[in-house]
Amino acid sequence: MTRLTGSALRLTVFVGENDTWHRKPLYTEIVHRAHAAGLAGASVFRGIEGFGASSLIHTSRLLSLSEDLPVAIVVVDTEERVRAFLPELDELVTEGMVTLDPCEVIRYVGRGGRRADNRAGNQGDPDMKGKKSL
Repeated sequence: MTRLTGSALRLTVFVGENDTWHRKPLYTEIVHRAHAAGLAGASVFRGIEGFGASSLIHTSRLLSLSEDLPVAIVVVDTEERVRAFLPELDELVTEGMVTLDPCEVIRYVGRGGRRADNRAGNQGDPDMKGKKSL
């Protein structure tokens, strides 16, 4: 059992929502690899507007036809576990940005007040089998 409290490292990967890996959304592949690596959790956030290294502005405004909105994948775990995961991103992220930030975990509890100590998933809840929440 692993507990995640105190000092941690936040990994944020910025990509476009249309970026793919073997015909699947890239953000999906990153989340699934993070899960397979046993990381504490990963979340995907879709932006409404942004630009990156290309300097093209992508927006969700009605008059704009841009569908390649910015996406941020955020992973938090111990520094050791996050850094061990970085080689996976070298293979996956060909365009975008990857950042690391120190952070402090104040609370890490699963649904129903259960501590997220079981890295193999939440087997007690059939709706959460193989899934975790931050």
